[in-house]
Amino acid sequence: MTNDELDLEIKSLIVDTLMLEDVEAAEIDTEAPLFVEGLGLDSIDALELALAIHKKFGVKTSPDDERNREYFHSVMSLREFIKSQQAAAEGEAS
Repeated sequence: MTNDELDLEIKSLIVDTLMLEDVEAAEIDTEAPLFVEGLGLDSIDALELALAIHKKFGVKTSPDDERNREYFHSVMSLREFIKSQQAAAEGEAS
């Protein structure tokens, strides 16, 4: 899967999971902040999104991980987190 394809998957997941009625997935800026500015998501949205990402991509964040803000900063940072976690899981499976 290319970065662009994964970005669109993440954007669609955000729109569908959080039921953002006035937002099209393709309209979300890949590098824009998801919280406060940008889409204006909040901590409840983050929890819902983390669960949806776990279900769809098989990757988990830890509630006490100090890097969660970094991971969930933008679509691009989520993509990099997902890719790194999947690569790590593949490495463990080998």
